[in-house]
Amino acid sequence: MSERQIKQLIPAQLVSDGAGVKIRRSLGLQQQLRLDPFLMLDCFGSDQAADYIAGFPPHPHRGFETVTYMLDGHMLHQDHLGNEGHLMSGGVQWMTAGSGIIHSEMPQQESGLMRGFQLWLNLPAAEKMKDPAYVDLKPAQLGRTTLPNGSSAVVIAGELKVTGQNHSTKGPIQGLSTEPQYFDISLAPDTEISLQLPQAHNALVYPFEGEVLVVSGAATSLVKTHHAAVLTQGNSLVLQSKTPVRLLVLAAKAINEPVVQYGPFVMNTAAEIEQAIRDYQAGKLTKGAAGKLQVSAV
Repeated sequence: MSERQIKQLIPAQLVSDGAGVKIRRSLGLQQQLRLDPFLMLDCFGSDQAADYIAGFPPHPHRGFETVTYMLDGHMLHQDHLGNEGHLMSGGVQWMTAGSGIIHSEMPQQESGLMRGFQLWLNLPAAEKMKDPAYVDLKPAQLGRTTLPNGSSAVVIAGELKVTGQNHSTKGPIQGLSTEPQYFDISLAPDTEISLQLPQAHNALVYPFEGEVLVVSGAATSLVKTHHAAVLTQGNSLVLQSKTPVRLLVLAAKAINEPVVQYGPFVMNTAAEIEQAIRDYQAGKLTKGAAGKLQVSAV
């Protein structure tokens, strides 16, 4: 197997988004800091209500998918088509904005810890104008597995394959054109695991509790907390912990198309961005009613 190595480290930076929510942004901090098809990765987390209480009032999206993973807390999603869903601790919302949707994400708590991630995942040109769709996933709907030494993993999308185990664990999100893999992995101290990943998928790791080592042969590279480590190509990823660590592993098939972004609109050409702005201003952003994404049982 060819082991992946670290190609680039992107430290997350503190920024403010929505109506003043404090977040850590790694991918997407600058437009060149992307990893096709991943556009942006935000980590939000605070037990101070002032850091999150204003939430994300109504705002539009077109041309990509948003994936919100709530680690702790309670957020209410509502859109202009009348849909709503409660995102609770351990839950996920996978939303395909497609041709367009206007939604809000507002905290349903006035105190306590609110923590999670939002990932922006690009769509190929052929899918950018499809009807919007989304699914809210409860913790029990996600894939779960135990790993060596009392470690564990949550599988949101794709299939987790661990070298040395005779079984794999699938997540509920399957069948998308970018073939995303989305894992939340918790490693106990002094643990090493080898994950099998599709050879050509772009991939990164993001530790959000503790630090992790990426191992390739005799070489080890440290990834500090709240750093996105972009990886080289390869069909295996060897992770090692000295102390407890919890991290995201993200991988997906590159789209290899031009990306033109203007705020919440991500298209392939400037003309398409201009059309998105005109459609939004004219109240014609959405081409169809929002449907439900099909998910697999785990």
